[in-house]
Amino acid sequence: MPNQPALKRELGVRDLALFSIVCITSARWLPIAGHAGPGSIALWILAAILFMVPLTIAVAALVAKYPGAGGLYLWTREDFGPWQGFLAFWSYWLSCAFLFPSAALLYIRVGFSMFGRTAARAGDDRAYLVSATILLVWIALGSNIVGMKVGKWTENIGALATGGVAFLLVATAWMVWTRRGPATALHILPKWDWGTVNFWAAIAYAMSGMECPGMMAAEMRDPERTMRHAGWLATPLVAAFYVATTISFLVILPPERISEFNGFADVGNSAGALLHAPWLSPLIALLVILGGAGLVGGIGTAASRMPFAAGVDRLLPAAFGKVHPRWGTPYISILTLGAFATLLLVVFQLGDSMRAAYDEMVSLMVITGFLPYIYIFASAWKVGRRVSVLSGMGMTLLAIFCSVVPPSDVSNRWLFEAKLAAATIVVVGSAWLVYRANKKAVRYAPVG
Repeated sequence: MPNQPALKRELGVRDLALFSIVCITSARWLPIAGHAGPGSIALWILAAILFMVPLTIAVAALVAKYPGAGGLYLWTREDFGPWQGFLAFWSYWLSCAFLFPSAALLYIRVGFSMFGRTAARAGDDRAYLVSATILLVWIALGSNIVGMKVGKWTENIGALATGGVAFLLVATAWMVWTRRGPATALHILPKWDWGTVNFWAAIAYAMSGMECPGMMAAEMRDPERTMRHAGWLATPLVAAFYVATTISFLVILPPERISEFNGFADVGNSAGALLHAPWLSPLIALLVILGGAGLVGGIGTAASRMPFAAGVDRLLPAAFGKVHPRWGTPYISILTLGAFATLLLVVFQLGDSMRAAYDEMVSLMVITGFLPYIYIFASAWKVGRRVSVLSGMGMTLLAIFCSVVPPSDVSNRWLFEAKLAAATIVVVGSAWLVYRANKKAVRYAPVG
């Protein structure tokens, strides 16, 4: 179609592999896995085999079938109709808005807690913590507004920093092991109780994200080959990252001494004191923050391609379908995501402790984030990836169920469940209202 907005094809296999790694690996889950104990190691391996690998197969097949912009929105729209496509996009986009505040909050908390006592005291102040979190979100998204030629380096550096975290933790754990032995007996079979059930949702979500590079199909130089090769490069590296770093945490400290919120400080300070390396904690903090910026930038960039495609279809205001004349990016979509994530970060601080607000954002992120995977695996079924679909769909439904189980440290369970129910209703209801308001003006066209 003439005058169709087009995105620039800037991504090769190396760029997309690093993009995939940074969109999936998140250091935020490591203290949680460490606190859960050595049983989390088996859960990482199961999640990789039963969820991440099937998702990689599904996304590669869908990119080959639909190599245009929009990813999840495009796949679902073509296979199940415009309303289902819009609902899948809307739910996923909102899950990203929940993801950014919760992820960035943890990364900034790591930085405050590991850069000395003065910074640690500032990190206990909500005003400082929230302000720094908002700054991280906008730096990560802003670098991607000016074009993928620049923005991809936020993700590339983030992926390398995440790898640096893994290397540093493994090397540190090895030195600790040789000096005084492991702090934890590594019995990796999990204890099956409600705490493990709730934790499974987080483990599965940590292994998700391969759909993000799939949304960049219109910016890949050779979509089918690039997605397939990048996916299979990233998948084993992601699994190795989570398993190796969790073992490292447990070698350095026993689970009961690893805080879910300040675990990096616990591990870094303990190992630094034992090895006489005071520089260890600040270095880990710097790498974690750089990795966090890459994660927010990568997922934000990928998610912005869905409202762009919906804007081209006129299911959203026409501004969402605009490409910046100089930078070639869907800048309105990126700015809107950043603004909404900022609003959510502030709203969820009202009426709850910092920890309760964090748990609520994580549960909402998992519920809204996993609903679209039902569509992804349903589309993959049509492509013929039946075995992958059965595994991935089963893990998706299990994770959604697990996410509604309140963590043990939530005191007001009724408030927790009420917020989840209300937010889920708002997600579906708002999608329907926006869709109904714009569907008469709809025009479906390939975007790329």
